[in-house]
Amino acid sequence: MTAFQGSLLDLVDQVDADAESVDGVAKVWPGPLGPAPVAADRIVLGHGAWVEHRPGWVRGADDLFLRLESTVAWQSERRRMYDKVLDVPRLVRFYRSGEPLPDPAVVALRDALTEHHMAELGEPFTTVGMCLYRDGGDSVAWHGDDSGRGSTADTMVAIVSLGSPRTLALRPRGGGRRVAFSLGHGDLLVMGGSCQRTWEHAVPKTARSVGPRISVQFRPRGVR
Repeated sequence: MTAFQGSLLDLVDQVDADAESVDGVAKVWPGPLGPAPVAADRIVLGHGAWVEHRPGWVRGADDLFLRLESTVAWQSERRRMYDKVLDVPRLVRFYRSGEPLPDPAVVALRDALTEHHMAELGEPFTTVGMCLYRDGGDSVAWHGDDSGRGSTADTMVAIVSLGSPRTLALRPRGGGRRVAFSLGHGDLLVMGGSCQRTWEHAVPKTARSVGPRISVQFRPRGVR
């Protein structure tokens, strides 16, 4: 696995941390960058889908990355693809509703996201999924989180990206213009509306030398 290299901007956040933080994670919305209107960075994708991107939302994100990398019980999976059973190109861990989370900062993130989006979402974020992309060879193919209620109802999936930046791309189902974000070092991306059933997202492989990244996904009940 390529060695992780921290962000100088994240070091500035750690030095400037104040009383409004818990274990390095900002308690108040929208994070350490200061207040902003809720819809200031909302991007309407079309077909009822939207995304919100908040760079550097997590204070002390690099420290959190190192803690999760070393303490989470990462699991490798194998899946059948056509006539072969292959290794899933990333490590994973899924925390069901009510299952203890691996770090107080993850609890703080989930609660902050729930508090901010409750009025629009109508329910809390309850589950946490994690993926560890060890290097540029790890990836996730095009998909939507539509194996549950996301296939029929509007919902939200919030992704906190820790570690080295990787591209997260979105495209309409059936083809069309792609949208891409470089996510890392505490960035937040929220996918909302019909996004999980009308759009797909992926983290493509890259031949570039990149360090490891952890994706932390927050979802409501019954969305996977």
